[in-house]
Amino acid sequence: MKKSLKWIALASAGLLTIGLLSACGSSEKAPAEKADAGKAVTLKVGATPVPHGEILAAVKDDLAKEGVNLEIVEFNDYVQPNVALNDKELDANYYQHKPYLDEFCKERGMDLVSAAGIHLEPMSVYSDKYKDLKDLPDGAHIAIPNDPTNGGRALLVLQSAGLIKLKDGAPITATPLDIAENPKNLQFSELESPQLPRSLADADAAIININFALQAKLDPSLVIYTESKDSPYVNIVAVRKGDENRPEIQKLVKALESQKVKDFLAEKYKGAIIPAF
Repeated sequence: MKKSLKWIALASAGLLTIGLLSACGSSEKAPAEKADAGKAVTLKVGATPVPHGEILAAVKDDLAKEGVNLEIVEFNDYVQPNVALNDKELDANYYQHKPYLDEFCKERGMDLVSAAGIHLEPMSVYSDKYKDLKDLPDGAHIAIPNDPTNGGRALLVLQSAGLIKLKDGAPITATPLDIAENPKNLQFSELESPQLPRSLADADAAIININFALQAKLDPSLVIYTESKDSPYVNIVAVRKGDENRPEIQKLVKALESQKVKDFLAEKYKGAIIPAF
């Protein structure tokens, strides 16, 4: 019986020694693993595929050299990228202009802000039935975005073209109900922005954001009017308030505000997208 007890004691001591050695081994490896993880920071950025996803892809390798692993998360709507950012599923998003972000945050009680303005996507009137705005018939059917800021922006485009006049003091989120004068009795359909290119089959004209026009590969010759380049609707990098100065966010902004991106925009989009920096 004593031999058995002695054996158990020795065995326990052996196990204790192995456990201590294992613990020592773990403590030696942990800092190395932490150091390896610290070599690159993953930055998750939400974007619509065209052009934002393409622009981000153009700077992905440059950011990798700066220790930032850029993960591009693509969305095909204007709502979920902000929801995901607010819910901390993303570190930033790049797909919208500031008037849209401000209105979105006001409606939903979110605290998202702009980290930088990157480019302007002029909004245009497209038609595969008419070559000029003046050719639109009385009662022409016009498709516009159904989100408040882009819908209001579309109406401002028509106002600048002289087709309608909005009420004095109409907000940036104006709707067809805010139209004071409509000489041609234009009829409006409000659609999800991604659906607007397809609406050309039925509508006389559609007012489309350039990113969705590019994504749908619309022929540029279908453009019959474009808003002024002097526009407040610059596309931004959005982040949660307080994250503007995070080093990896600053590296992202620096990469997007580079000469490389200016050259990429000029070559890829032939003037359809204009740098704002």
